[in-house]
Amino acid sequence: MRKILFPTGLVLACMTLFFACSKKDATPADSSAISQSTLQKIQALGFGTSNVLKTEEGYLVEGDINLTDELLNSKPSYSLLRVGDEEQYRTTNLVTGLPRVITVSLASKLPASYGPALDDMVARYNALGLRISFQHVSSGGNINFAVGHGSYLASSGFPTSTGQPYNQVLVNVSAIGSQPQATVASIFAHEVGHCIGFRHTDYMNRAYSCGGTATNEGASTIGAILVPGTPSGPDPNSWMLACIGSGQNRPFNANDQTALNYLYK
Repeated sequence: MRKILFPTGLVLACMTLFFACSKKDATPADSSAISQSTLQKIQALGFGTSNVLKTEEGYLVEGDINLTDELLNSKPSYSLLRVGDEEQYRTTNLVTGLPRVITVSLASKLPASYGPALDDMVARYNALGLRISFQHVSSGGNINFAVGHGSYLASSGFPTSTGQPYNQVLVNVSAIGSQPQATVASIFAHEVGHCIGFRHTDYMNRAYSCGGTATNEGASTIGAILVPGTPSGPDPNSWMLACIGSGQNRPFNANDQTALNYLYK
């Protein structure tokens, strides 16, 4: 699994470490632990098969995205949403039953200081006037932010086939450290982006935001459906870039808002 390191240290590799981890630490699996048929299913959904990790919930891919068995065994129909050359990427499943309020909660074991960051994240989404909005509740949220451990900042997954948002964001407190509220809010917003169906803006080349060797996370139109009106290449300021730098703030830019409006307004 790729770590999300801040530039010289923390990169939100899906913020890679953020979005797709399981409750338990993901551990590297050797070739005998993950079957070839499983790897083929992962590839068919449009995700890279390098450094796949077995987790309690399924398989960790792209550094911070957890693919559940339900998603792995699904064969969703899809249409290629391509208009011109300026697009962003979403998954097949989206949140349905709109308009709706999605509640978010913070586990008691997480620092109380994360409460204002969660409120900041909620305010960022709600300011867009989408048909999905968010509400911070004390417990039992539709998306619960819980303690995570491993080589990531945070991790989550994608919506279910029944149109529900992914129900958990795992937060690695020790990896995030004493980052400012705006950075933590950006990490939270990124992970929630996965929960409602967004992929990394630079999925085709994670080195764009994470550095290192260029890695394409997968190009299937099932796992990476193009969203009209947004850049087909990496966006230098997008909230869905795979990695984030220490102290960095990533509010929604114009392209992010276009993508969110297209899917949820």
